[in-house]
Amino acid sequence: MQRTEIEDLGEFGLIRRLTEGTVLRQPSTLMGIGDDAAVINPEGKRVVVSTDMLCEGVHFDLAYVPLKHLGYKSIAVNLSDICAMNAVPTQVTVSIAVSSRFSVEALDELYAGVHKACAVYGVDLVGGDTSSSTSGLMITVTALGLVDGDSAVARSGAKAGDLLVVSGDLGGAYMGLQVLERERVVFKSAPMAQPDLSGHEGILERQLKPEARTDVVREMADLKLKPTSMIDISDGLASEVFHLCTASELGVKVFEEKLPIDPHTYETAREFNLDPTLCVLSGGEDYELLFTVAQDDYEKVRNHPKLSVIGHMVDDPEVKTLITKNGLETPLKAQGWDGISSRSPEETA
Repeated sequence: MQRTEIEDLGEFGLIRRLTEGTVLRQPSTLMGIGDDAAVINPEGKRVVVSTDMLCEGVHFDLAYVPLKHLGYKSIAVNLSDICAMNAVPTQVTVSIAVSSRFSVEALDELYAGVHKACAVYGVDLVGGDTSSSTSGLMITVTALGLVDGDSAVARSGAKAGDLLVVSGDLGGAYMGLQVLERERVVFKSAPMAQPDLSGHEGILERQLKPEARTDVVREMADLKLKPTSMIDISDGLASEVFHLCTASELGVKVFEEKLPIDPHTYETAREFNLDPTLCVLSGGEDYELLFTVAQDDYEKVRNHPKLSVIGHMVDDPEVKTLITKNGLETPLKAQGWDGISSRSPEETA
């Protein structure tokens, strides 16, 4: 396979190559890549901005993460933050720092994923930066979105009695990671062995190519359903529940039997001798939406195929309990991802 060194193109040549063919889809984008800054016209709406950094060896392992998937994921996880504010994503900027071990062709793969995600979500790539790195690959994405003035949702608006609702199913991304980590260990001890990934395609996609729930945001708008508080699930369900409780100065009761888990996720957890409920509560990287709604809106969520009511908020901030399938109340524990210490749920338990 041909290998082109980055220094052969230079910084500006690399930028031109990675951004050529960029399509602007949003009417709010007046000027994109090619000038000193992008120009956005919010057209009377409020602008929502979020930035995340992904670092090799902390947030991803290139031993099993394809670069194209990584590019896609870097966009999707940032758009998820915009969705958590009840906003519609519109633009992104992408900045990368790369070491000399990466070729131009490798970065082509990374940006193929970036451009694919932009096309899927209808957002515009409007800027970014490139730099050299002495410690692997680092990706910083800034995402922008638009929201009507009174429609933005914070973490702090929940009221006692509000229903706790989650989109999709949980734990799949964490179990996908366990499968990948298992195969990485096997490869280290037996480099000629073929990875055994058959039957795990669904949970592997949840880990390698998560999706931002822009569909849920749009459907809630169609239902005229405005959450009272909301957050996306990046660090594990329990951790995000705690964030909502802290911001809203409330407690919570979560019902184990209501937690949404895909049958394959459940069976894979059992295969790895893991508690499926713990995987749902502490796994992380699901990028589903967790939110609260007033009880008056129960009928809007009760039969929605993408939503599950898993609990309710209570007055006492000290009460954070999990009601088990046997009806027992046990303290809810947050054991999710720590981006500073980079410890796993098992290590923080």
